Amino acid sequence: MNNLKFAVLILFLIACSRDVYLRGEVETSDDGLTYFSLVDDNGGSCKSVLLDGRPWPHKIGERGRVEPGAHEIDCNGVIGFDIPKGVIFKFDYWGP
Repeated sequence: MNNLKFAVLILFLIACSRDVYLRGEVETSDDGLTYFSLVDDNGGSCKSVLLDGRPWPHKIGERGRVEPGAHEIDCNGVIGFDIPKGVIFKFDYWGP
């Protein structure tokens, strides 16, 4: 049982060491600007992705500059989320 407790503690510490959001994770950008990066295209089911009603022109994993604040992404349904200022937001969760 002690090994199980230790493993749970390690997993907890790893999870707490990153800034994780419901739709992805963020890391501080080097230049203080705000970026969005689509790291999962809904398991390949997205023919095209719209960010705030416009086609997202970047490849999977490639970042592009965005304004901080509220955004909507559309691929077979619209999802709203917020991006904090001065981070790279890595979007990777399409679920509910």
